[in-house]
Amino acid sequence: MAKHENIKKVVLAYSGGLDTSIILKWLSETYDCEVVTFTADLGQGEEIEPARKKAEMLGIKEIYIEDVREEFIKDYVFPMFRANAVYEGVYLLGTSIARPLISKRLVEIAKETGADAIAHGATGKGNDQVRFELSAYALNPDIKVIAPWRDWEFKSRTDLLDFAEKHQIPVPKDKLGEAPFSVDANMLHSSSEGKVLEDPWVGAEPYVFQRTIDPVDAPDTPTEIEIEFLNGDPIAINGVAMSPATLFEALNKYGHDNGIGRLDLVENRFVGMKSRGVYETPGGTILLAAHRAMESLTLDRDAMHLKDSLIPDYARMIYNGFWFSPEREMLQALIDKSQEHVEGTVRLKLYKGNVIVDGRKSPKSLYEEELVTFEDDEGAYNQQDAHGFIRLNALRLRTLAARNNKFKS
Repeated sequence: MAKHENIKKVVLAYSGGLDTSIILKWLSETYDCEVVTFTADLGQGEEIEPARKKAEMLGIKEIYIEDVREEFIKDYVFPMFRANAVYEGVYLLGTSIARPLISKRLVEIAKETGADAIAHGATGKGNDQVRFELSAYALNPDIKVIAPWRDWEFKSRTDLLDFAEKHQIPVPKDKLGEAPFSVDANMLHSSSEGKVLEDPWVGAEPYVFQRTIDPVDAPDTPTEIEIEFLNGDPIAINGVAMSPATLFEALNKYGHDNGIGRLDLVENRFVGMKSRGVYETPGGTILLAAHRAMESLTLDRDAMHLKDSLIPDYARMIYNGFWFSPEREMLQALIDKSQEHVEGTVRLKLYKGNVIVDGRKSPKSLYEEELVTFEDDEGAYNQQDAHGFIRLNALRLRTLAARNNKFKS
């Protein structure tokens, strides 16, 4: 049973698909309220205008359809990549990073339209419900959030289809049976989970992959590209300046054509269970390798090591839904400070699923050839200085060894 009372208007995150169309009708019927729909174009690769027609057909008067691709890449994806954020060492957080932006617009639209609440279609078993709601409460502590999957009486897919038929909600033919797996997609990645992917021992079939060709089928010669950085963000490919979303779209194309960015992962959800997902992040995989290469040339050693030590915490904050938390914002300030001199160009070779760093240069490079050369030092580095350096660093180790040797049985 729904928990909220006195709801007059709700803003729904609406994809135009079957589930959110059922939610739309359920909200209207359960609360006898107005429903406002919000559909975000995050670069998911599908037409979003059909969502408008579907909402109109279902009687919705206030319909928001927005292209937020540039904002998504510039204000969410790029800051995350400045941190080299990966969850559990491998996952590039493609779904996680999209949720704060959607929540922000839901809250803003609720204010604009005088709505009492927002609603989403995330289930009660996953991470997305947490991400949507933590973000919403961080932006408006008084907002009411309706999560139908936790509240309604439906127990099965059959119940949902019966409701759809009763209310004349169109059901695509391929949805009349069980879907083989669920998909979430945006400009950063695609995520496939559930059904045929639930057994982690069974490999994903070729039809699961949507953003990349099979690396085996990729070209037999490497594709070479150059990515230019400024303040830690990519600004150009092969000398051509591009907007954030345009640049990322180009990286995705390079990644797709070379079979780059596939990941089959069993991960730890915030709600406590393990789940298996198949992810494709073609452009992001290329960007991560290039950004790390640029940092290797321009970041101070201990600054880099400190920043790297923070990656697990930063990634966990995003994965768990704490994008708008003070701790994430504090870490972001530190990360952004570290990027002030991360500029220059990285040359990459893309080959059959691999991203190979082939060169890097920067006007702010900390790499000094005269220091590392095996030729005559000419005073740049006195190798004799290393003797005292080693003796001092070995002092505690020698003291420990002396003590341990003394008391060996």
